[in-house]
Amino acid sequence: MATAVGQLPIEHNVPIPTWFRIGGRADRLARPRSIDELRSCLEIDPDLRILGDGANLLVDDDGIDRLVVRLDHADWKSMEFDSRSGVVRAGAGADFAKVITGAVRKGLAGLEGLTGIPATIGGATVMNAGGRFGEIASCIARVHGIDHAGRSRTFERADIPYTYRSCGLNGIVVTAVEFHLTPDDPAAVRARLIDCMAYKRDSQPMGANSAGCCFKNPVLPRDIPDIGAAGTRISAGLLIDRAGCKGLSVGGATVSPRHANFFTTSSDAKARHVIDLMSLVQHRVADAFGIMLDREVVVWSRSP
Repeated sequence: MATAVGQLPIEHNVPIPTWFRIGGRADRLARPRSIDELRSCLEIDPDLRILGDGANLLVDDDGIDRLVVRLDHADWKSMEFDSRSGVVRAGAGADFAKVITGAVRKGLAGLEGLTGIPATIGGATVMNAGGRFGEIASCIARVHGIDHAGRSRTFERADIPYTYRSCGLNGIVVTAVEFHLTPDDPAAVRARLIDCMAYKRDSQPMGANSAGCCFKNPVLPRDIPDIGAAGTRISAGLLIDRAGCKGLSVGGATVSPRHANFFTTSSDAKARHVIDLMSLVQHRVADAFGIMLDREVVVWSRSP
């Protein structure tokens, strides 16, 4: 069923695709085709949720009552590459993998270490997507968006308070991102991309239903023997493994035996199984090391 607000169609009771392949539905979903229609979405619900690739998301079984917005119209997916200046501009709905591949083909270096991270450009920017080989923040020149009052805003990289897995642009809906990359030999850039992808294939359950890393890598509050020194950011997967959680299951959700920070789901899994498993792992790590892990996976649920 669909209704409309002005020229903006609103869909109802819509499945939300995520990489877990489970979870509830959106009571309302809009697919704005322009900045003006995106402003209309904010007028309908200032606390709306932006749905990107669904790769870092879990929707509780009861669904979500906030307006869900998907920037999947062609205008949101635009990509422009300037191989001479190194400037790349991409819409918030553009596929991150396609932007990386396009940059590599042009011989533009900087993003290739982020290959294998599923996301839209908007989602990757908001969460400061990254891993062993770097973070997206290191390549961003400026971010375009609108605030919850509908005003267009542009932020230079120096004015964006990026931290680990956060951009700090609270209340901003990202609409486009500009990157400054380094012109390089296309063959050399492609070789680095291949090396990064091979590492991920060897160490992560790439074919499983999973949202990637469930928890952020914590900074150790004190020295922990055989783990690391105080002030060091260490692998959440290492702590989960050392706490004996590999292979642990709740219902259809399992801590991957291949990589302990990846939780996988079977066909009979429920979102609540993943939520309960995350809570169980948090408490086991806290009991073992005195560290409460923070979720990297975003959980959407109904408003209290």
